[in-house]
Amino acid sequence: MNSYYVIDNESDLVHDIANVMADYSMFHSLGSSSNYEEAMNTILKRKPDIVFLNLDNVLDNSFQFVTELNTYLETIPHFVGISSTKDLAYQAIKNDFIDYLVRPILELDLRKFILKYKKNHAVSCNKMLCLKSYNDYQYINIDEIMFLKADNNTTDFYINDGKIISAYKTLKIFENSLPNNFLRIHKSYIVNKDYISRINYSKLKCTVDRTSHKIPFTKTYIHNIEFIKESLSSLFSPN
Repeated sequence: MNSYYVIDNESDLVHDIANVMADYSMFHSLGSSSNYEEAMNTILKRKPDIVFLNLDNVLDNSFQFVTELNTYLETIPHFVGISSTKDLAYQAIKNDFIDYLVRPILELDLRKFILKYKKNHAVSCNKMLCLKSYNDYQYINIDEIMFLKADNNTTDFYINDGKIISAYKTLKIFENSLPNNFLRIHKSYIVNKDYISRINYSKLKCTVDRTSHKIPFTKTYIHNIEFIKESLSSLFSPN
C-alpha cells in the first residue's frame, strides 16, 4: 500500500483529492496540513510515498521545504505541485516534482496522474538489500524480512525462513533506508507490516504471521501502530 499526504489550506481541494484517491485501494491517506512544522514532522515520521503540495503561498517557501527534506531523508516523497497558474511549473521540474496540476483540478487529470504513478512505480518482486560486514556481503530479499531488532550497535534481521542475519549498523540507519512498509514500533524494533497478523493493545504487542514472535510496541510509536491497523483493515473492507 502507498500513502499520500496533502499540504494545502483549502478543505475543498483536500476533499477532491481524497475522493479520487479512494477509488484506488493501493493508496492510503496520511491526512493534510498547511502548517510548516506539522507537515515536516508528519513527512519525517510517516514517510508518505506522495505529497500533493499547493505552491500558492501555503508555505513561505515550498521549494525550500522540499530541499530541506533532502537533509534528513535518504529518499524523499514524490511531490506533485498544485497551482492556479503554470508559472511555477519549470521550477517544480527543476526540483524533481513528478507532476504539476493546475487548479481547478479536473477529476480526469488527477485520475490520469494516479494511473501513471501506478504504472511507473510498480513494486518490484526482486528487491534486494546488501548487508556488509567487513569483506562479507550478504544479499537478502527485502520482502522476506519480517522484522529488525536492535542489539547494541548491530541489527538482527529476522527472515521468513527462520534465519537471523546480523548487520553492523544501527537500527536508525535502516529505518531511513527501508521501504514504507517497514515501520518503527519500539526503540528496538522495526516491523514489516505485511507480516503482522495481530495487534494486541492491552499487552502492547504485535504478533508476526505464522510465527511465535510477539513484538512489543510503545506509545512513542503509536502513530505507526495505527497506520498498520488502518492499512491491514482496508484489505478486508468491501470495495
